[in-house]
Amino acid sequence: MKNLKSLIFVAIIAFTAINIHAQPGVFQPGDYRDGIYDKENSTNRRFIPYTHLREADVSWEKRVWRRIDMREKQNQQLYYPTEIVVSRISLIQVLLKYILIGEIKAFKDEEFSTPLELSEVRKKLVIQKDSSEVPEYDDKGNEYMVKKPGFIDSTWIYSNFVTMDIKEDWFFDKQKSVLEVRILGLGINALKPEKEEMGPINQFWVYFPNCRPYFAKHEVFNSKNDAERRTFEDIFWKRQFSSTAYKETNVFDRDIERYSRGIDALLESDRIKNDIFRWEHDLWHF
Repeated sequence: MKNLKSLIFVAIIAFTAINIHAQPGVFQPGDYRDGIYDKENSTNRRFIPYTHLREADVSWEKRVWRRIDMREKQNQQLYYPTEIVVSRISLIQVLLKYILIGEIKAFKDEEFSTPLELSEVRKKLVIQKDSSEVPEYDDKGNEYMVKKPGFIDSTWIYSNFVTMDIKEDWFFDKQKSVLEVRILGLGINALKPEKEEMGPINQFWVYFPNCRPYFAKHEVFNSKNDAERRTFEDIFWKRQFSSTAYKETNVFDRDIERYSRGIDALLESDRIKNDIFRWEHDLWHF
């Protein structure tokens, strides 16, 4: 008897759900799809884990710091969109999305020794605009000034995210006889509103290997084919970005800007890049 009552109850629920779905004007989530098919490739993507690396296998290593300028055309796929849209998401939006839910840890320094609390991250993201006086008019048309409080902006970083630092290690794996590179961290730099004269200010660092599972699930805009969009993981894995080296490991632990300016700094940056590839070329030169 109990089984019969249970079956009748389930049938009533199913019949009610079918009738509600069939009624015109009743909106059901998923009825209106923004596209001609369900995109399942990117959402189900998994990142490729790094191969195990022993200390004995590394015969040569060089640490390099690079800077990605979001104003360059090749890097705009990481910068846009600057507003929240449904079909696309920018790199900074991906990072903040998972930082604020606790999946990715933000750090104060590039050594990843001092983590930021979520309250500290939220404080960095919120800007209180100053109050201002605006004119108002009474019934007779007389003008008077009214002081209105400033608004709170929590999305300013989306459009002011101008540069990103990359900390990476180049090494030669003698076990596989290949020169490889692995990114260790990403540093987010942004222009503070009303403080643009100070230049880009570092907001936080993230540990890149922890970001890879989430980068693999979000697509990057492809200007040539909307059906073949790569993910953020693909962009970094295939190094499809433009960057400038601004530091290498040195005895003084100084950036290029501390001893070179202008064209000399650019030439020094190219020297760092060429030294790495020249080392690999000389290795196989007979």
